[in-house]
Amino acid sequence: MFEQMDAINWVVIAAFVVLVIAFIWFLFGKPDQTELPAPEKPKPLPPEPAPSAPPAADEQQAALREEPARAPAEAEEEAEVTIPPEAVVPASPPPAPAVEAPPEPAPRAEPAPTPPRKKSLKEGLAKTQEGLISRIRKVIFGKPELDAKVLDELEEVLYTADVGVKTVERLLDVVRDRLNKKELNNAQAVQDAIKEEMERMLEFEARPISWDSAKPYVIMVVGVNGVGKTTTIGKLASKLREEGKTVVLGAGDTFRAAAVEQLKIWGERAGCEVHAMAEGADPAAVSFDAVKAGVEKKADVVICDTAGRLHTKTPLMEELRKVHRVMGKAHEGAPHEVWLVLDATNGQNAVQQARQFNEMLNLTGIVLTKLDGTAKGGVILQICNELKAPIRYIGIGESKEDLQEFHPREFIDALFS
Repeated sequence: MFEQMDAINWVVIAAFVVLVIAFIWFLFGKPDQTELPAPEKPKPLPPEPAPSAPPAADEQQAALREEPARAPAEAEEEAEVTIPPEAVVPASPPPAPAVEAPPEPAPRAEPAPTPPRKKSLKEGLAKTQEGLISRIRKVIFGKPELDAKVLDELEEVLYTADVGVKTVERLLDVVRDRLNKKELNNAQAVQDAIKEEMERMLEFEARPISWDSAKPYVIMVVGVNGVGKTTTIGKLASKLREEGKTVVLGAGDTFRAAAVEQLKIWGERAGCEVHAMAEGADPAAVSFDAVKAGVEKKADVVICDTAGRLHTKTPLMEELRKVHRVMGKAHEGAPHEVWLVLDATNGQNAVQQARQFNEMLNLTGIVLTKLDGTAKGGVILQICNELKAPIRYIGIGESKEDLQEFHPREFIDALFS
């Protein structure tokens, strides 16, 4: 009986102890399910750091009790966080309304190039007037008496002006003779006498140019290199085209390539047909073709350039005779004119050229260029007085307008004005 009660008591005591342990475990030993570490996942590549160890039981319980109270506070703190002004990005302003660009002004028309002004004859002869006429006036004006000494001074002025020996003698003879006859009483009368005699030298009888006497009217142009021969042909062609004439040009200066190209440019400007061959071709063949083309096309004028020839080279001058003959075979009576181009700045050398070319080709006219650039324009008096070769044109400038027909009275008036 006592043994059964001892057994029951031990059972009760054991049950009581189990209950106490269960109660204690319930209060303090129940694990926080929220804090249990999650089951490990397969490690990614690269491996993530291992999770930290869970806090102690007391710390876990305190964290659970403080969590509800801390959440509202953190929410209020987050709501009260202020953003510093410099961290604020200002909103971009609204785009400005599009402004229409003002219409571009219409391009202004470029003014037409001003055509070169035609020089007056007085302007073109200014240097000759200063070198000849002004010096004559200094000798005869202001002298108390017109005696032999004045004539000696006048002679010196005329010689140094390149008017030539025969021309000087003719002028002095006229003045001396009229002084002896008492026809010249003052300096003005002496100047007038000189002016009248110069005009008579230039106004000798010469065959006029008859453009309509033949169709085509053929002109052969000769001269030494550098006198402005090709340029003169181009200017003359332009003037004839402006008068309504049809013109054919022959580029016969085949020994100088630049001459052929230069004539082509002039021909293009003037609207003239230009006949040319390769450099070094026979000048006579070029001239023949040019004249023949003028005949076939019924041109009004044919102007043939020739190679520059030194007047002292007889074989080269003979070639010009050949060109002259060949032109006559292409067109009966051609060339109707043979013009020599002279550079006035050459003075007495120009006279020598005129003499040689005249003996070789029987010149019918002379073109005196570059009168505006020299004081030796008095050479024109010697050419006309000694050679009796008419001056057809004179050049007093660069433009085509400055190639002017020669009129003796106008020339002398401009010289003495």
